Amino acid sequence: MKRDIYKELENWKKSPRRKPLIINGARQVGKTYALKTFGKSAYKNTVYFNFEKEEKLAQYFEDTLDPKTLIRFLSIHIEADIEPENTLLIFDEIQECPRALNSLKYFCEEANHYHVASAGSLLGVKIAKEKGFPVGKVNFLHMFPMTFLEFLAALGHEKMRQELEAIQSIQPLPVTLHETLLGLLKLYFFIGGMPEAVADYVKNENIQTVREIQSEILDAYERDFAKHAPPNEVMNITTIWKQVHRQLAKENKKFVFAAIRKSARGRDYENAIQWLLDAGLIHKSTNIETPKFPLSAYANTNIFKIFLSDVGLLGAQSNLSPKVVIDGDLLFTEFKGALTENFIASELAAKNNDLYYWTSEGTAEIDFLLETDHEINPLEVKAGMSQKKKSLLVYNQKYNPTKLLRASSLNLKHDGDLYNFPLYLISLIKNFI
Repeated sequence: MKRDIYKELENWKKSPRRKPLIINGARQVGKTYALKTFGKSAYKNTVYFNFEKEEKLAQYFEDTLDPKTLIRFLSIHIEADIEPENTLLIFDEIQECPRALNSLKYFCEEANHYHVASAGSLLGVKIAKEKGFPVGKVNFLHMFPMTFLEFLAALGHEKMRQELEAIQSIQPLPVTLHETLLGLLKLYFFIGGMPEAVADYVKNENIQTVREIQSEILDAYERDFAKHAPPNEVMNITTIWKQVHRQLAKENKKFVFAAIRKSARGRDYENAIQWLLDAGLIHKSTNIETPKFPLSAYANTNIFKIFLSDVGLLGAQSNLSPKVVIDGDLLFTEFKGALTENFIASELAAKNNDLYYWTSEGTAEIDFLLETDHEINPLEVKAGMSQKKKSLLVYNQKYNPTKLLRASSLNLKHDGDLYNFPLYLISLIKNFI
């Protein structure tokens, strides 16, 4: 499957400032597949070491952190040469071997002619605990579930994706194309971007088996809680994880701890939320009451929303019926817009946008604020064809931005300072603002 990550890997290989690479992200987002596929296409040879499957590999790193010695040991282990420049050396599940993680510093300083790429699930969690982490000595790539545009390419619609990426003016798309894209977007809302789920649909076109795969992924994540999280936090992590779809089902999607139990307090769950963030399993959108530069300085960290990293997993967690894919516009209205808002959050996060939303004294709410170099733009999300814009008008009266943005099922268009972006184009929105 074509993934945007390959472009970033190519840039890493060619960079004169290349350092050992770490790809992190949630489990099962395709990190290993991406590295192996890139290795086959971009290098003469690829050698692969998995620290979770081969526990004895750790002994090599216990004995030494010297790159030349390690290369000799690893070459003997696989009975093959590891050539500088021509071999991609993959360290998978590197979080299971802290000494291997530390060795990346020495590969950077003493043996950077070896191309070392590593991958790790829950790596953010592990990094927070490790001493001697090679700060400044590695390049990072964070991998997300497949975006909608990547999903199009995976389903064989690469030309359609290219056409969308080539749009330069805000003019309505042909009606037939627009309706086709909305149909594919409904499918994406159900399938999501987890590679195994997408691959199964491409092969079998059976949404029921897709749901079974999603359920297995959710179960695997919960097993990870028990395996990797601090024992005293496992229950809190599981509680927060199972609360996400319930909280998003509310009209006001702000995360309310009292919904867990009346006596629950935010400080009791801070570590659990941070663990899920570090593991790449959730996104957090923080409340802003005063939209000024930089937004991070004006964020109210005690008020926030939580989204899952993948919209398909949200539907599975909610046990949303497969029939919503078939029943007309039901998918965009069922679940009170939770799927739509989660989709927008995931698409923006995959483009490295920090997530913020704005509220005004209980009278108006803007779902997302987009911060560019010169302006903060309000983005209101509509699940269906609604053209209501009350909150945008309230925001406009207060702050008078040059553009008011709305994401909906309507076609691409603008009327004065109001710009409507169809949901399927949301990952490209900064191209226009």
